[in-house]
Amino acid sequence: MFGIVRPCSHRLTEGLRAEWMAHLCGLCLALRADHGQFARVATNYDGLLVSVLTEAQSGRAADARRTAGPCPLRAMRTAPVARGEGARLAAAVSLVLASAKVRDHVADGDGLLARRPVAAAARRVAHRWDAAGARAGRELGFDTAVLLDAVDRQAGVEALAGPGTSLLTVTEPTETATAAAFAHTAVLAGRPGNAAPLAEAGRLFGRLAHLLDAVEDLEADTASGAWNPLTATGTSLAEARRLADDAAHGVRLALRDAEFADDRLLHRLLVHELRRSVDRAFATTSCAHRGHGAGAPRPPHGGHPHPGGGWGQGPYGPSRPHGGGGPGGR
Repeated sequence: MFGIVRPCSHRLTEGLRAEWMAHLCGLCLALRADHGQFARVATNYDGLLVSVLTEAQSGRAADARRTAGPCPLRAMRTAPVARGEGARLAAAVSLVLASAKVRDHVADGDGLLARRPVAAAARRVAHRWDAAGARAGRELGFDTAVLLDAVDRQAGVEALAGPGTSLLTVTEPTETATAAAFAHTAVLAGRPGNAAPLAEAGRLFGRLAHLLDAVEDLEADTASGAWNPLTATGTSLAEARRLADDAAHGVRLALRDAEFADDRLLHRLLVHELRRSVDRAFATTSCAHRGHGAGAPRPPHGGHPHPGGGWGQGPYGPSRPHGGGGPGGR
């Protein structure tokens, strides 16, 4: 998943900021618990939305939080973190999509992955993550094959795209993957009537994620000659902005059709912060408060290096699933 929803701390109340961090840390620790320490590098801003969606529908159960041990990225403080099926689904989805990103970077020969031994090791990691994510998904009643199918189709869609191709043809695989993940939160929360509107919200969120990633990467992709959907399809920034605005509005409308127990954090993230993400990508607004998110700690030594292409913004700085290191804590 892409990291487009990155709320700044001063825009959240203290309570919502604590809840956001609980879901972020909960995702990180669910990755470790289900998939091992190294899997925590797949933690990402948007993955936690799956956890937030689940809890917004079901309400917070008495055992929905646990106290995590000291973490270097929380200045060695303990903190309440989210746990349960929502966090586990977020972890499974994040892991499968991270594995797909690894394979994509291997195929492109990005950075160190141009070296055969490194590429071979990365492929093994991706294979393990695929299998681990699939197992976790099955335990939660979610078939991760829909995610892998979407990722596999993406390369073919991009290969066929050219001037005149609809940009929405290129974004469709991402839309399908996020729609499935969002819809399954309704199953976990015991609100089957929410599945359809949340699938629509997820579809449009996936569209936005793909669009904003393309816009933010356009200058660098143009300079390096890398493939970019806007350039490939001949889509103007004005048209991309129109599509992004429509998608953000559509997410808001879809959420109105779903029933929630407590949607305060969800509304802040998928309505207000999503709109700010659009404005930020198109450079129509900015935040004077520079940070890595709503109180999210900065990585030691300035974050993980990522030669050979970006991975998008993770909660602890730029992140690559095959990169070393990861947040601490218990």
